Amino acid sequence: MTPYGEAMRLALQEAALAPQHGDVPVGAVVLGPDGGVLARAHNEREGSGDPTAHAEVLAIRSAAVQRGSWRLEGCTLVVTLEPCTMCAGAIVLSRLDRVVYGALDPKAGAAGSLWDVVRDRRLNHRPEVLAGVLAEECGEVLRTFFEAHRI
Repeated sequence: MTPYGEAMRLALQEAALAPQHGDVPVGAVVLGPDGGVLARAHNEREGSGDPTAHAEVLAIRSAAVQRGSWRLEGCTLVVTLEPCTMCAGAIVLSRLDRVVYGALDPKAGAAGSLWDVVRDRRLNHRPEVLAGVLAEECGEVLRTFFEAHRI
């Protein structure tokens, strides 16, 4: 297991909470510079009626409050699914040092699969990306959810 395996397991615990209110099971954790957990979140779009309530955005917002700054230098975002373009933009703008994700998102991923917003050389900040941490477990959570929700 990578050094981020334990944090990904926390993100998976968060993801498990999302379906309780009809949301896709995605979870995120922000680690501080010391490796401790600053924030945890899961998707809450359905529950809140907020289209921006993705796990990553909620975790970034919470971490910024905890740090007392929007600048999250030295921090790492660990998320169960590859971030979308909105979340990738939030990652860049918050100055996170790295993003670690589990499952690839070939339909909407913006950290290497469909797009690569987080490493776009035209932007002023490019976090390190580590993909595929506990990818099979992260993918299975999503597969199980969508199989149960198909019409």
